[in-house]
Amino acid sequence: MADAAPRLKGLLEQVLGTPIPVRIRAWDGTQAGPPGAPVLVVRNRRALRRLLWKPGELGLARAWVAGDVDVDGDLYTALGLLAGLIWERDEDARGLAEALREPEVRAAVRGLVRLGGPALPPAPPREEVRRRRHLHTRRSDRRAISHHYDVGNDFYEIVLGPSMVYSCAYWEDAGTLEDAQRDKLELICRKLALKPGQRLLDVGCGWGSMAIHAAREHGVSVVGITLSQEQAAYARKRVADEGLTDMVEIRVQDYRDVGDGPYDAISSIGMAEHVGAQRYLEYADVLHRLLKPGGRLLNHQIARRPHREESAYHVDEFIDSYVFPDGELQPVGSTVTQLERAGFEVRDVESIREHYALTLRRWVANLEAEWTRAVKLTSPGRARVWRLYMAASALSFERNRIGVNQVLAVRTPESGASGMPLRARTWNT
Repeated sequence: MADAAPRLKGLLEQVLGTPIPVRIRAWDGTQAGPPGAPVLVVRNRRALRRLLWKPGELGLARAWVAGDVDVDGDLYTALGLLAGLIWERDEDARGLAEALREPEVRAAVRGLVRLGGPALPPAPPREEVRRRRHLHTRRSDRRAISHHYDVGNDFYEIVLGPSMVYSCAYWEDAGTLEDAQRDKLELICRKLALKPGQRLLDVGCGWGSMAIHAAREHGVSVVGITLSQEQAAYARKRVADEGLTDMVEIRVQDYRDVGDGPYDAISSIGMAEHVGAQRYLEYADVLHRLLKPGGRLLNHQIARRPHREESAYHVDEFIDSYVFPDGELQPVGSTVTQLERAGFEVRDVESIREHYALTLRRWVANLEAEWTRAVKLTSPGRARVWRLYMAASALSFERNRIGVNQVLAVRTPESGASGMPLRARTWNT
């Protein structure tokens, strides 16, 4: 009898202790769940075995990346409905271990085992990174950066568009993604008060967009550093095409190995998330040492919400395994504290959280518009990783689960002359 979907729905609801908010379509063609809701397509029994062997977010992520589950309907709506089961369960919601004390839950799990079929745990998709301790050594950071950024420049051109900027854009009314990314780069240059002849260090320079903009529009000499060989090669070609080789140098170099300071200004845009909590003060110390007295730092960084007990924080399993190996988020207050401990005077903090949600939705649209080509350039699993990661991240920014902040800090000299204007945020006028 074809009844996999209603059986699966009923058993999952018994285990989770709450109704399933989406419709389920199982491998036998049956469906169950709220009419008109997005459909969670369970293509095979292997998807169920993945969840049984690895309950929670990672098991579901493996099933998604492998193509064992899919969504029929609007992905954002589906993720929004599922968020309460996967990412946003209340702290007092019962955990699986506690739930398994109840006889009816244990019986439901046995029913899921029978429905999934007896088998060894499926192998993780090949796109999964073997999880490690977050050591953040030079070697481990180089390996993590390579996993994330050396996917292929052609793939990133699809997602990011012509600007090739992989960080939150700055939106003003209606406009293109390219306009918003240009406005973000210009905002950073104004916050740093860049002037012709100055030296700028761009830490985590990506594909060279900030370095090129600062040199071309503000006449500064720029050193951009990255750990990605593919990024560096692409950025160098862009610099040469712009005729800026005498003003911009792109290096494959760890920030800890930069020894040719001092610089008049430093930009770090979407890089500090890779540093790690245990290394953050070292990162701040290095940047402070590389700046001239009176020099400015603009640190553009994603932040998470603080926990009442910070020991409860754990790295997101899906992102750590498939997207940003060894990436760690900190609350903005922790970032400010570490910068101040290193000797910086923090002068401005601007939250642009909603801007990142808009940016991510544009990136998802870019990917979906050229899906077939993106799959050919990488793999079906890799393309699915990026679609899920960016769509879920957009919802996280919209719901204030994470944010992004531009922190402007100064290496204020002993005299106290910061060089900052008396009226704050003159860069917006």
